[in-house]
Amino acid sequence: MSSSTPRPPDLTTTFGRLVEVYSGFERQLGRSLEAHCGIPHSWFEMMLRISRSPDGQITMSALAGQVALSTGGVTRIFDRMLASGYAERVPCPTDRRVVYAALTPAGQAKLAEAVEVHERNLEQLFKRLGPSERRRLDQLLDRLRGATL
Repeated sequence: MSSSTPRPPDLTTTFGRLVEVYSGFERQLGRSLEAHCGIPHSWFEMMLRISRSPDGQITMSALAGQVALSTGGVTRIFDRMLASGYAERVPCPTDRRVVYAALTPAGQAKLAEAVEVHERNLEQLFKRLGPSERRRLDQLLDRLRGATL
């Protein structure tokens, strides 16, 4: 390529764009959840993962693997959710060493409220993309996600 021909972005630039988009979305979504629901985005993510787990229960280590935090980090956040009345620890009936994270009825109600706010926010953030572009983005992200497993 000659120096006057534009170079395609290198992978560092591509990854930087992903990080910038994610960081911007994270800040915007977090501010909105705090303002409208009184919970941080990290709580919302954990509540969502707990609610989507079989029987609405998940171990701390499995939860940590899903939200990209250490088990200790997840435990600290969970303890705050517990103190707020949104979460509870449920002992495993077959193994007393295992304790599950679960949502209380108040946590389920808070999650339902937050999901509505989150969905409206996502509609605004993704309105620049048409339906076919969003489907293509999903396909590409799924392919990339497969490379990280």
